[in-house]
Amino acid sequence: MSITRRRLFSTTAALAIAARWDNAISAPADLIMRSIPSTGETLPAIGMGSYRTFDVSLEPERRARLEQVLASFFSGGGTLIDSSPMYGEAESVLGELLAGVPGREHLFAATKVWTDGKRAGEEQMHRSAQRMRVSRFDLMQIHNLRDWKVHLETLIRWKAEGLVRYIGVTTSHGRAHDDLARLLAKHPFDFVQLSYSLGNRAVERRLLPIAAERGIAVIVNRPFEQGTLFKRVQGVNLPPWAAQFDIRSWGQFFLKYTVSHPAVTCAIPATSKPHHMRDNMGACRGPLPDAATRQQMEMLLDTR
Repeated sequence: MSITRRRLFSTTAALAIAARWDNAISAPADLIMRSIPSTGETLPAIGMGSYRTFDVSLEPERRARLEQVLASFFSGGGTLIDSSPMYGEAESVLGELLAGVPGREHLFAATKVWTDGKRAGEEQMHRSAQRMRVSRFDLMQIHNLRDWKVHLETLIRWKAEGLVRYIGVTTSHGRAHDDLARLLAKHPFDFVQLSYSLGNRAVERRLLPIAAERGIAVIVNRPFEQGTLFKRVQGVNLPPWAAQFDIRSWGQFFLKYTVSHPAVTCAIPATSKPHHMRDNMGACRGPLPDAATRQQMEMLLDTR
């Protein structure tokens, strides 16, 4: 993703939105917020993923860059950061960096349980809290439905005891959609995480309607299809009407399409580049595309 997006990302635009990283955190007043249906609590429509981008060693240059990524995220108004034990060292790296980044007090911490068995699941979740240096997680999700019956029983109990605030379930591939639909229709999840983008709209048929009907918040992973969307518009100018929605880059174009779906609560693009993070957070401001504009966006991409 980084190579193709870097080519698409205008140097002028990058300079225009760049902000000096310091200790001041001032979230935009016009941030796009979405409600969590089960409680009414609101979240910014753009969050942050950590797959691959934070599974790294922290030599000084990389540490400084990732600290700037986190600072740009918080100064842009972001709160929800998502991780998983499956992501290698990402939880530990996040925990270490977050300890020294201004804005950490606004963190909405989300991770996943990704193992088999009740005891192993509980141990893994406690270990994740230690690695990310949080007293409790705002959101704990069952990753890719793995041993979901066992973990759901644990999470329902943990939520009742105040050990987690919200519980969820995730998938990152289409082959689990039927199983996920059955789970959402029957069990008391606060959140579901799934893949959705302008180029991958399969969840519109069944999963997003179920989430809306059941009052389940939706987190979207892979909103750029791991960079595929940028390749499809390489060398293409943004349509003039995009400016009506404060869209200044293709990244913002794709993100605003995703979060403008009424069922979507938050999208979590991942990046290790501060200027990409600032661009991502720019999609959390200004008007969202309406239904007619969303159709225009779909038609534009379908011709590429």
